[in-house]
Amino acid sequence: MNRLSRSVVVLQMLAGIVAASGWAGLAGAADAPAKPDLNRGQAVAAQVCATCHGTDGNSASGAFPKLAGQHADYTVKQLSDFKTQPGAEQPERKNDVMAPFAAVLSDQDTANVAAYFASQQQTRGFASDNALVAVGQQIWRGGILEKGVPACAGCHGPAGAGIPAQYPRLAGQWSDYTIAQLRAFAEGTRNNNVPMSQIAARLSDHEIKAVADYISGLR
Repeated sequence: MNRLSRSVVVLQMLAGIVAASGWAGLAGAADAPAKPDLNRGQAVAAQVCATCHGTDGNSASGAFPKLAGQHADYTVKQLSDFKTQPGAEQPERKNDVMAPFAAVLSDQDTANVAAYFASQQQTRGFASDNALVAVGQQIWRGGILEKGVPACAGCHGPAGAGIPAQYPRLAGQWSDYTIAQLRAFAEGTRNNNVPMSQIAARLSDHEIKAVADYISGLR
């Protein structure tokens, strides 16, 4: 079963669960989120997210990002960007697979599941190519001056831990996923972060692969 087909099956299962249980946490609450409930977030993760991202936020392959240990505010922002906001014609971050999943989450359960994933321990990643790592390390630490590419560490931190509410954690992320996102930024198919689109557009494909491989080994 391919990625899209599997997602459709999960959505059908989810619709049945919501219809049968009347789960109040999904589809709707307009009130501002209260303090996140990690137990509720774990339940949402098991029902909605686990097929692709794992029950603890550690996905099984680079087709889907690891969410374990990611800053909760960043995850909330991305889930919000997948939704078409009032007055908008389309989501800020267009993704045909993620949009329906994000749409069924209330603001409260978005906060709950983001906090739950943030509380989980990320599995370690590993770089795979020493030659690529050397190039990626240079870009991460020093950028590429002649191309106007800043050091990745300037925003995401020397060890890739990121800064809560500002820059995501990248350390240990699957290199395949990072490559896909940098290409999407560069090509304009992901456009919910203007600075990243500008930076990624200046990187060659070799440089994208190099920095992604270096990121996967950070811890």
